[in-house]
Amino acid sequence: MSTTQNERLRGLLEPLVAEFQLDLEDLEIDTVGRKRVLRVVVDSEDGVDLDACAELSRAVSETLDENNAMGDGAYELEVGSPGAERPLKELRHFERAVGRLMRARLTKEAGGEEIVARILKVDDEGLDTEVQGVKGRKAKPRRLGFGEIERARVEVEFNRKNDETETKGEEA
Repeated sequence: MSTTQNERLRGLLEPLVAEFQLDLEDLEIDTVGRKRVLRVVVDSEDGVDLDACAELSRAVSETLDENNAMGDGAYELEVGSPGAERPLKELRHFERAVGRLMRARLTKEAGGEEIVARILKVDDEGLDTEVQGVKGRKAKPRRLGFGEIERARVEVEFNRKNDETETKGEEA
């Protein structure tokens, strides 16, 4: 999707998404065969359920049609959440992931390694983590500045035990 179209769609949809108390995380247009697919990714502090996605999808569809924002050609609209292994890019993403494991690729200046760490605390400069031990070793605390993280995403835990690091009463 061109930057201009992306900015135009974002400008049109961001206020609408905010009315639903959601954050617009991403917009993407793909061409699949002869049809176009517009993917709208939203999230919130408490996550996004299926009913909220369906309700928002109807509102987005009406807005796009009223404004002819997708032009005259046919398109398919998909509205969803970032998913279980969501990328962590913005401060709010890291804040929402406190207590969760993340897999992060560090910048070359920070060692260039890939780590798996539990996010313990987040502030404006970075995060306090507990890096998982390898081969039975104990986890170690590590402070990471946001500038040291090349990319990061939530790591799915299937056998997560409830403990004091959980802040929102999430179950395993």
